[in-house]
Amino acid sequence: MPRIYESRKRVLVTGGAGFLGSHLIDRLLSDGHEILCVDNLFTGTKYNIEHLHANPRFEFLRHDITFPLYVEVDEIYNLACPASPIQYQHDPVQTTKTSVQGAINMLGLAKRLKIRILQASTSEVYGDPAVHPQTEDYWGNVNPIGPRSCYDEGKRCAETLFFDYHRQCGLEIKIARIFNTYGPRMHRADGRVVSNFIVQALSGEPITLYGDGNQTRSFCYVDDLIDGLVRLMDSRASFTGPVNFGNDGEFTIRELAELVLAETGSSSKLVNLPLPRDDPRQRRPDISLAKAELGWQPTMALKGGLKPTVAFFRSDQARRSRSQEEPQVIAFEERKQRFHSIAGDFLSSG
Repeated sequence: MPRIYESRKRVLVTGGAGFLGSHLIDRLLSDGHEILCVDNLFTGTKYNIEHLHANPRFEFLRHDITFPLYVEVDEIYNLACPASPIQYQHDPVQTTKTSVQGAINMLGLAKRLKIRILQASTSEVYGDPAVHPQTEDYWGNVNPIGPRSCYDEGKRCAETLFFDYHRQCGLEIKIARIFNTYGPRMHRADGRVVSNFIVQALSGEPITLYGDGNQTRSFCYVDDLIDGLVRLMDSRASFTGPVNFGNDGEFTIRELAELVLAETGSSSKLVNLPLPRDDPRQRRPDISLAKAELGWQPTMALKGGLKPTVAFFRSDQARRSRSQEEPQVIAFEERKQRFHSIAGDFLSSG
């Protein structure tokens, strides 16, 4: 249900043209706020926000948060960062800079304005967990020098920065650890398991299971996740988090593939490929803290959430042919080169 406000807020959402960011903006606009959407379009897309440009309370600014930003806002949701392995491993240095330097810049802005800021962290801070399910007091099992480290350790460092600003500067912070989330507006080429399976099924291609397919994940529908972020931002000042957000139902990857086949009506076959390095065998959140502090828990079952997600991908497939759509993974290099030409030696330096 939309909330009723005594006063409208001007809210900054970094990464606002991404999958989660665009859904968060939809929610905040429906709640009556003004939105400044900031995105460099490295992984976000204009298509995700094109329905918002006619809204007088929506503003888009193309900007890379590894550079300082000087704006006037009342709250900050910091969602900017490539979030899938195929995305963040394409340019790992830039991924780390976005997590760390981007956090420094957004924290500095929040400090100057004396406002509340929320960090979109990740379940990847737990690494390949040695405890199951994962609670917020678990410190994790992360490889600091592996191919996923740019994201895992970047997000861990961002959490450190947030708490240091909180302790040293008295800044009001909120940290959300986001587990696997799916829904409409996922990019077809982002390499995530839900989008991979749906695209493969709709195209009649083999569905690729990494390893034996018995590794487990939890899958949270995007509307549930967004509700959790908003509740966290509006929670009492002393509740900083970190707090897990995800669905505590656990499925094997093979079970997910079978559900996708059933929803799409596809005749695609399942094939097994080698398990990627450092890929967690189990991932499921303990959401007791979110239930107790925020009254939050997911309401959408995986089977129910797959229906609108598959419908989105069907529509997307009809909207553009493969020959017209340049895969995002190819576009990354061109975007990186463009950023480097603008930024000069700053982005090129170690």
